[in-house]
Amino acid sequence: MEELFEQLSAGKLELANRLVMAPMTRSRAVHDGKVTALQAEYYAQRAGAGLIITEGTQPSVRGQGYVWTPGLHSDEQVEAWRAVTDAVHAEGSVIFAQLMHTGRVGHPSLYPDGGLPIGPSPIPTGEQMWAPEGMLDHSEPREMTLDDVAEAVDGFAAAARNAIAAGFDGVELHGANGYLIHQFLTDGSNKRTDAYGGTIENRIRFGVEVAKAVAAAIGPERVGFRVSPGSNANGVSESDTDELYAALMEALAPLRLAYLHVLELGDRERTRRVRAAWPGTLILNPHPTPESFPAKPEYGVDALREGVADAVAFAEMWLANPDLPARIKTGGPYNEADRATFYGGDHRGYTDYPALS
Repeated sequence: MEELFEQLSAGKLELANRLVMAPMTRSRAVHDGKVTALQAEYYAQRAGAGLIITEGTQPSVRGQGYVWTPGLHSDEQVEAWRAVTDAVHAEGSVIFAQLMHTGRVGHPSLYPDGGLPIGPSPIPTGEQMWAPEGMLDHSEPREMTLDDVAEAVDGFAAAARNAIAAGFDGVELHGANGYLIHQFLTDGSNKRTDAYGGTIENRIRFGVEVAKAVAAAIGPERVGFRVSPGSNANGVSESDTDELYAALMEALAPLRLAYLHVLELGDRERTRRVRAAWPGTLILNPHPTPESFPAKPEYGVDALREGVADAVAFAEMWLANPDLPARIKTGGPYNEADRATFYGGDHRGYTDYPALS
C-alpha cells in the first residue's frame, strides 16, 4: 500500500499523499446555506487526506438541488466556510470546494421566489427529492435562455472567487452525476438547437466555458474538473460516451487545470481511454468492475500501479473512517458506514465514527 502514501507534486498541487477524500453530500448545513462548527470538526477529522474535496456546494441560489446543502454565494456563507478551511489547514491538509450547480435536479420549494429549477432543456429527471414533508417530484425545468447560460457561467466564477476568499486552496467543478454541466454534455438531457446543443462540440461548450471562466478568475492551477463517463445518475443518458469525453478532454487540456477527477463506473477500459486523452494530473475514484462498490484501498493501489491514476479518491471509506490512512497502514479494521445517517441529522453518523485507539 506504500504507493498511496507517496507525495504528489503536479503543477502547483503539492499533496502529502495520494489519498483524496471524495465529495459527499451530507446535508448538514443550516437553512441559509451556511456551514457550522460541525462541518469544521468533520473535515478536520479527515485531514489525513492529501486532498479533501468538499461536499457539493451551490454557486448560486438556483444552483441548489437538495435541502440543507451549503453555498458559496453570500458573504455569510464565505465567512462560515473560513472556520472549515482554517481547521483543515491547521491539520496540514489541502482542501478544494466542489462547486455543484444541480440544474434540473431541484424543486421550487428550495428557492425563495418559488421558481422552477433550470436546465439545458425542459426535460424532467423523472426522479424525486427528499424533503422534511416527504418525497417531492422533480419539476420540469425551465429551459435556460442564453442570458441564463451566461449568468450561470458568471455564477461559477463568482463562487470560485468566494471560495478563495474563504480560504480554500481551489475548487472542483462538478461536471458529473447528472448535474448542470453534465446535463449539457449528454444528448439525453440536452435537446437544444442553438450553440449549446446538438453536436458534441456544442454540448461541451457550457462546461468548457465554465472551466475557462473559473480558471481566469482564480488561476487554472486552482481548478479541478470532475466527470463520470457513462453515468446515468439523475436521469441523464449518453449515446456517444467515448467520443464525448475525448472531445471534452481535448478542449480542457490546454487550460492546464490542476486535475481531472474521474468517477469510474465499472469500466477500466474506458478509464484507460480517458487517461490516454488527459495529459495532466488524474484523480480516480476507482471502481474497476461493476461489482466494486464501494471503492476499497486495494483498488486504488492497482490504479496507481497501472498508471491510470496519479491519486485516488475514496468516499464511503472516508465517511466511516476519519483516520483512514492509519487504518490502511495497519490493514484495518475498518468502520462500517451507517447509511441511515448519510443525509441530514446531527453529529451521529457524521463526527462520531471512532478512530483507532
